[in-house]
Amino acid sequence: MALVTLRRNLCHLSDFRIHGALAALKTQHVNHVHRTVKEHLCPWFWSLQPGPIRVRFHHAHCKKFHSENGNDLHPVGEPGFSQVHNWDRFEHNVKNVEEQMFYRKINSFTSSGEVLRFISTLETLPDTMMAEALRRICEVEKKNQRLPKEILESSAFQALCDRFGRDPSNLSNAGLVTAFQALTLLYGDAQSQLLMNLEAECQHRLERGGLDRHSLCILGESLIKLHGPGCSTLDLIIYQLQGESLETFTPEDIVTLYRLLQASPEKADQQQRFLNKINHFSLSLVSNLSPKLMSQMLTALVVLDQTQALPLVIKLSKYAVRHIARFTSEELRKVLEAFIYFGHSDRFFTETLEQHVASLCLTLDPELLSRAMEYCSRKRILSEPIFNAVAEAFVCQTEKFSPSQTAELIEPFGKLNYLPPNASALFRKLENMLLTHFNHFPPKTLLKLLHSCSLIERHPVNFMAKIFSPYFLQQLQGEESYLDRLSLAQLTQLFLTSILECPFYKGPKLLPKFQVKSFLTPCSSLETPMDFHLYKSVMIGLIDLLGARLYFASKVLTPYCYTIDVEIKLDEDGFVLPFTIDEDVHKRVALCIDGPKRFCLNSKHLLGKEATKQRHLHLLGYQVVQIPYYEIEMLKSRLELVDYLQGKLFSQNSGGHW
Repeated sequence: MALVTLRRNLCHLSDFRIHGALAALKTQHVNHVHRTVKEHLCPWFWSLQPGPIRVRFHHAHCKKFHSENGNDLHPVGEPGFSQVHNWDRFEHNVKNVEEQMFYRKINSFTSSGEVLRFISTLETLPDTMMAEALRRICEVEKKNQRLPKEILESSAFQALCDRFGRDPSNLSNAGLVTAFQALTLLYGDAQSQLLMNLEAECQHRLERGGLDRHSLCILGESLIKLHGPGCSTLDLIIYQLQGESLETFTPEDIVTLYRLLQASPEKADQQQRFLNKINHFSLSLVSNLSPKLMSQMLTALVVLDQTQALPLVIKLSKYAVRHIARFTSEELRKVLEAFIYFGHSDRFFTETLEQHVASLCLTLDPELLSRAMEYCSRKRILSEPIFNAVAEAFVCQTEKFSPSQTAELIEPFGKLNYLPPNASALFRKLENMLLTHFNHFPPKTLLKLLHSCSLIERHPVNFMAKIFSPYFLQQLQGEESYLDRLSLAQLTQLFLTSILECPFYKGPKLLPKFQVKSFLTPCSSLETPMDFHLYKSVMIGLIDLLGARLYFASKVLTPYCYTIDVEIKLDEDGFVLPFTIDEDVHKRVALCIDGPKRFCLNSKHLLGKEATKQRHLHLLGYQVVQIPYYEIEMLKSRLELVDYLQGKLFSQNSGGHW
């Protein structure tokens, strides 16, 4: 019964005056044990100094006790009621509970004054707890880069520093490196000597090989913060960590190890064998990672260019689904950047991200919204919930978005050929922003933004005169000797748009020297190359239908910069002409053989550049016939393919014959 009561009292302690009672126990005679314990509502304590005197009792109100060698206390004439190792284990558990309570209390404080007032109430603390208190003080004052004068001059803070500066060699490894880590958060002169002393002791223990893996990890990060990634000691720390068994590392230590290697990405090739071991071992830790650690691990994989660690990235993405609501905006942004970098997407992650963004769009960081849109854009994911939520956030809080963030938000609408329900309000806000902040947009960013708007038929007529002007073109070129091909192609397509879709535009024209001959670019930004396997299937059907390869041409570059997948020429009576004949051509048929890459992911929704191409070809007089991959895949035989092509090319309305 007494044991149950004692445990209950311990678990409900709200402060840490236990150590004060401990000091009393150390100085008082054993006869006073019961009185001291009763005052503090705790039946036993342990000493923080070597060689503790363990005090044990059993129903102390009515028993006489004696102690043998100061080590065991039990009723006269009765054996001890428990073995020593059982008590040691219980004391260890109680100590762990007390330390956890202390750390939670310390981390709940938001000012250095609160921390100092709290530790002033405790008479005795181990160096690890004192180091943790010092770390929290420096952490809360980090934004000021130095401690306030009243804190520096306080006796409590000076006593705290004196504990570490008096003789660093007597500190435990954990206490030493934690105190050193704390002081690296600040750069005040008052701590410089103490910092140097602690660093010297850390260096001494490192050279002797006396630091455990956790201390090595903390020391490495502290040195990077203090001296930068070029710190020569970092190589020795990593060398010693390589000698440790990864199975003994905690998830926190593994992520810290990634961060240490991340500090010198130029050495990643030299460390690749070690990185391969870490990447493989980390697969077993993913389920135990917190959102913060998961984000940091992905960031390190990006910086270290670990493209061969895709299995780890995939597993991280599966577990990230569970944490989306728990990620901070910064952490989730890093996760999205990693998925973008590795070209990875996950359906379940995307669905959870949709729910998260849709429910919190007005409170999310603009940079996070930009990354969410980029994630969708890169993988061609037409996520209406995300797009609609982002459009709503921009309309409601336009002032929160920088020019670059605005461009990153709007470009995916054009790329994926999507107009949100509030499109009129969205583009009205965008136009107002451009009118008032036109000069704040970097030239290339502005061109990409306006080009994206034209892809969804929101033509930037009010700004065409500016972007075709010699002044803007000179800004666009910058210090380079010539304009890049993508910018020239975007300018050319905007100019073609002004002719075909904005006949009322009467402003400056784009000079011929800035116009390209073809919209096919290495990055395929304006046209997607034809799917070769799909083309071969269609070609076989066309030969069967038309009778010979002579009656159609492939990859035809038009005078209007577009490349037509297949062109068929018809005379005035609708008969097919050989592709070598240019006379008597009455109509040209443009077959758009659209493979999966010309559509949004897993959908039948054309990308903006492909919809614009087909729209322009139609305005230029071509009969546009779309041959989408999902219709070809439904055909089961060569005969069905011929019938399908006949229906597409020579329907009753087309007037064509063969």
